[in-house]
Amino acid sequence: MTKTGELKAKKELSQEQTEELLTVLKARFDKNMDRHEGLEWEKVHAKLNANSEKLWSLNEMERTGGEPDVVGYDQEADAYIFCDCSAESPKGRRSVCYDREALEARKKHKPENSAMDMATSMGIELLTEDEYRALQKLGNFDMKTSSWVQTPADIRKLGGALFCDYRFGHVFVYHNGADSYYGARGFRGILRV
Repeated sequence: MTKTGELKAKKELSQEQTEELLTVLKARFDKNMDRHEGLEWEKVHAKLNANSEKLWSLNEMERTGGEPDVVGYDQEADAYIFCDCSAESPKGRRSVCYDREALEARKKHKPENSAMDMATSMGIELLTEDEYRALQKLGNFDMKTSSWVQTPADIRKLGGALFCDYRFGHVFVYHNGADSYYGARGFRGILRV
């Protein structure tokens, strides 16, 4: 099998995995209607069935502890917006620095991966600061953890990266060296289907 064939094979779920994931996503959708008022599962389900690679990405979000759920609908793009809605930063995506450049710059005690590399391999994107703030309007997330967010190029160029959390009833945005990593910091992803 070619490398391309191997990569493609990895990004498709079996029928059993697909059914299991759809059952989990529907149950979460039904339980949290306040996150997506006015949206119907049948329409979301139809979009998911037409996008096997996006289903694979959602499965990766679920597998790493993100508990993805629909948080909106982009009318212009005709796409449902899924976001990690786990109470804390997804457990399977913590202890990572910001990006590949930061990972390679570390001389000692390198983390296993970077947030940007993981997101890319999963087929998702890190939340922007605005998307993170919008998510916090749907509940209280990251009350004990923090999550890397997309960092503007001018900050990244100087070696920094941004992360957010929710404390004292407010969203806080902080900076750190992009090469830093902590057991309580991961990242949240977003996916349009």
